[in-house]
This record gives sequence, structure tokens and C-alpha cells, in this order.
Amino acid sequence: MIKNVSIKNFGTVKSVEFSGLGNINLVIGVNQSGKTTLLKALYCSVKTVEQCKRGREFRSPHEILGEKLYWTFQTTQLGNLVRKGEDSLQCLVESDLGERFSFSFGPSTTKYPAVRDNTFGPRDSNSIFLPAKEILSLREIIMDSRTRYQEFGFDDTYLDLAQALAPTTRGRNYVAFSAARSELIGMLGGRLDYDRDKKDWFFKTDDRRVYEISLTSEGVKKLAILELLLGNRYLDTDSVVFIDEVEANLHPMLVGRFMETVMGLAAAGVQFFLATHSYFVVKKLYILAQRHKYSLPVFSFDRGECEIGNLKDGMPKNAIIDESVNLYKEEVSL
Repeated sequence: MIKNVSIKNFGTVKSVEFSGLGNINLVIGVNQSGKTTLLKALYCSVKTVEQCKRGREFRSPHEILGEKLYWTFQTTQLGNLVRKGEDSLQCLVESDLGERFSFSFGPSTTKYPAVRDNTFGPRDSNSIFLPAKEILSLREIIMDSRTRYQEFGFDDTYLDLAQALAPTTRGRNYVAFSAARSELIGMLGGRLDYDRDKKDWFFKTDDRRVYEISLTSEGVKKLAILELLLGNRYLDTDSVVFIDEVEANLHPMLVGRFMETVMGLAAAGVQFFLATHSYFVVKKLYILAQRHKYSLPVFSFDRGECEIGNLKDGMPKNAIIDESVNLYKEEVSL
């Protein structure tokens, strides 16, 4: 599990330092404030750690990281990621076991960052990034744009997710995963399935009606993908899951139920980083943190600056919360 992070001058992020991260970590803030940058920086770090000591991987950590940053942020040279006016970018990730991975580079860096520390041992678990847009109906296009044409368009978070999609496997699974999968299927009224003859995904409802992916709602596909990753064993109880705009295409009622499912998976060991603009997400997680006396760290961004808080201690001060209060005042004044 990621326990401590320190990031400086990374794109729109001026400085973030946090010790004592939890199994659920919330990232909030206005547009272009640094939320997605933080998630992608951590994702690139964790995926590099996972890949560099796995199987027959022959590349060095700085080669793996350089490629991951390049295709995730899709910039012509890595130096463009350094905050304007600064001479270097730094990123440090530390696990709950004290393992460290850190790197840095300057504005003139083209391809490869300098990896300062990498004391992580081999890691069998897989991390995943669930972007705001769904990928099922675009899976082949995403794969081709990278593997065949090597073009910018869909970044590596989309490619990694596309490659992780495989039919659910039979056999025993983690008890907590079985419960979460049942909850997700109950919310959606069905699940994803794969037609091996047509080589295509479809959505099958509880009463066995079948819908093409193109006719399935965005919100249903989003939650169904998580259920699939739990069922095909891509994820395990040591995985890290990053979700950008967790509320995207979800009804507020589904948002609340989904946060309860996330809480159950977090209790089993899965770590989440959730970025959101939604008051419903923040409020539901606040209620869960208060109800269960649960530590739930919050990264609250505003113009690159980041204020650290915890939903266990109360609602954070942020534009999302401020706007909800403003709407209430506006209603009272009518």
C-alpha cells in the first residue's frame, strides 16, 4: 500500500506531501487544479514498480518509467511536465513496508527521468486506473492507436485498462470480492459477458436479456468493468485502484451505493485514490468515515496548492463544499 507521497513541481501541482495515507484517499478541487496529475503521477510510479521486476522484463526502471510517463501524459518531451519557472520535478512514493521509489528530472529532459530510489521488491499485484470515459466500445481502437500506430490519443491509462479486460474466470475468489461483485451486479441488474465467437463484449441482465455494448449506458459500463476486474482476478487484495471522476455518468443513488462497495473492498486491503467534483461523493464518504470512525485522507487542491485533511475530522474546506453552501444560501434568499 502507498503510505507516503511527496510530489513537487509536477505540472499543475506545486507541492504535495502526505504521510499516513489510507485505503481510501479522496482528491478534490476545481478543474485544472492538479487532481488528475496527482493520480497519474502515482499511477506511473506504481506501474513502474510492478513492471520492472516482473517476468522477463529487461528494461531498467528509468526506461520503464520514461515510457510510462510519455504515454500517460502524452507530451512531446518529459521536461514539459515540470512546473513552469521551476528547475526540477520530484516525486517520491513510499510503501507501508518502508519501500521507496523516487525520481526527478528537469525542463530539458526528453525521454528518461533519473530514478533516485527503487527499493521495492517484486510485486505480483496489479494496479489499474479507471478513467472518466468508458472504454469497452472503443477497446479495439484504443489498442490499435498504441500497439499498431503508436499515436497519441488514448493515454496509457486507457491502454492498460483495455489490456486488463478478460472474461471472468471460474474458481474460488476472495470472499470480499465475491460480496463486492454481488453488490455491483445488484446495482446494475446484470453483468458484462464475452462472446468468444463474435469476440465482443455485451451486457447480460439478471433476466438473461442481452444488450450490445453500444446500447449499454456509460454508468453501467463503468461499474461493470470494476466487477469484471474483480472476477477475472486481475485485481487482488494488494492492488491500488485509481478512479478519475468517480461520479461520472452515475445517478446520485448509485454513487452512494458504489462508495459503500468501495469501503468494503478497502477493508479487504485494496487501496483507492478517488478524484471527484461531486458533493454526493464527498458527503457519502464523510458519512461513512464518521459512522465507522474511519480515517479517510483528503487532498484538497486549489491552483496547484494542496491542503491536507481527513473526513474523519470533518468536511474539508473546498470549492465543491463552498458551492453547495452557496446554493443553499441562494435558495434561502428566495
